Amino acid sequence: MNRLVKFSAILLLGVAWRAGAGGNSNFEVLANLDQGPGNVTVTQEGRIIMSLHQFYAPEFSVVEVQPNHALTPFPSPALSAFISRSALKLDSVLGIRSDKNGIVWMLDNGMRGKATPKLVGWNSRTDRLHRVIYLPLPLTGEHAFVNDFVVDLRHQHIYISDPAGGSDAALIVVNITTGSARRVLQGHPSVLPENVDLIIDGKPVQVREASGRLVRPHIGVNPITEDLNNEWVYYGPMHGHGLYRIKAADLTDESLDAQTLAKRVERYSDKPISDGITIDQANNIYLGELAENAIGVIAPDRTYRRLAQCPRLSWVDSFSFGPEGRLYAVVNRLHQSAVLNGGESASKLPYYLLQVKPLAPGLPGR
Repeated sequence: MNRLVKFSAILLLGVAWRAGAGGNSNFEVLANLDQGPGNVTVTQEGRIIMSLHQFYAPEFSVVEVQPNHALTPFPSPALSAFISRSALKLDSVLGIRSDKNGIVWMLDNGMRGKATPKLVGWNSRTDRLHRVIYLPLPLTGEHAFVNDFVVDLRHQHIYISDPAGGSDAALIVVNITTGSARRVLQGHPSVLPENVDLIIDGKPVQVREASGRLVRPHIGVNPITEDLNNEWVYYGPMHGHGLYRIKAADLTDESLDAQTLAKRVERYSDKPISDGITIDQANNIYLGELAENAIGVIAPDRTYRRLAQCPRLSWVDSFSFGPEGRLYAVVNRLHQSAVLNGGESASKLPYYLLQVKPLAPGLPGR
């Protein structure tokens, strides 16, 4: 019996809480988590790998969810110890994706230890290091916060969102084969935050500056995904009401100058303030509607609607498809962390690993 079947069997025994109460049957809680998740990815074999959000100061940056819901370090404890003693120590991973070859890609923003940001690819099938790609200055500047990304094996590139300090937000385009990278679309309207506040349950998200002043952050480009044909890359500012797209062939074309590339960007649709997104084979785009404790979808006709709304959907941060069309998501109540709650922590256990009822299957790991 494989890991996914075992996990499903546990659910059938009633361990999972089903959200059918109140008529909302589009999601269920698979696991109560005692640590705040960041992003989630699911391999083709059904292994559920999560980053733990740095705002909650976790001991380990990346973990695997075991069938009994225990969180164990990823890679395995022995290998994690080896990595911690080496130059490849994982400092603060948020973005995490897995590809069809079993490579789990982890985007380490390096912000906790002021380390150089890097992409680390780990082969989950052989349990070996696959690749490390560093993202040094000036590729990642003073305000860099490399956050989420998508892996495009057709074009052999990875596309990273960097909300940075707002006005210097950009996408980073990484060549997997050569390890070279470029910063593109910096300052373009599609990556810049709009002047909109995020208010959840009647309370604004606020950051306390060193001076003691409270400010309401406006975060640039964050959500990013790519259709399953690897044709269009969809992205947009977290604090913004627009979703944009650009062809992957244009992003990877180094002959295009900045002005030409900017003209290739298309405003795709409206969206609410949102964090991570994903897409299915029918081009439905899933997101967390942060201000409304909801999960929504942008349909191929570019209209938005809610799939689920519930107090438990308190900052749905990340989505990933797994095998057999399953769609997973995490809830971390990030607005209640001390970082985003004016310096005072109001976040309480548990956090959640969810399974969402998708409209169509997707690609495992994305």
